[in-house]
Amino acid sequence: MKGAHDPTMDDADIRSLLVRHHPSSFGWALHCARYDRAEAEETLQIAYLKVLDGRARFDGRASFRTWLFGVIRRTAAERRRWRVARALLLNRWHAAEPWPTSTADDPLAQVVRDEAARALVGALGRLPARQRDVLHLVFYQSMSIAEAAAALRIRIGTARTHYERGKARLRVLLREERP
Repeated sequence: MKGAHDPTMDDADIRSLLVRHHPSSFGWALHCARYDRAEAEETLQIAYLKVLDGRARFDGRASFRTWLFGVIRRTAAERRRWRVARALLLNRWHAAEPWPTSTADDPLAQVVRDEAARALVGALGRLPARQRDVLHLVFYQSMSIAEAAAALRIRIGTARTHYERGKARLRVLLREERP
């Protein structure tokens, strides 16, 4: 197999890398889909299709994994925008019907079981999205800040700022949660 930074990889090389990075890719897709497992699976499948059919092309400017995480993030964002637009259009026809607001099927509630995890997830949810994304990539996906910046398509200085501010704000929020 050619190197992960080689833009001349063939289909077999790309498929091999997709298989190798699938566990961490699913974790990132789950985060990007806001812990909705079905949405994460759909997002990841679409991202893989984009890679395999050539709509997303690896150019070698970053590692394959970093590039793939960027494809997944953009795919999740596209799907969110599509769902919002669809909901707005459907709302015109169903204006009199209220939207269901049940939290009984919240997949995040099923994952978070103990108090410490609940406090952490609650604090993370109160962070700005960019800080939350950078912290997720660095801590849960073991990316460097530079790799996280590349995956999010932001400058490394911006990523460092979000990382430091996110950690500081998380400390404050977790202290507030303690009795």
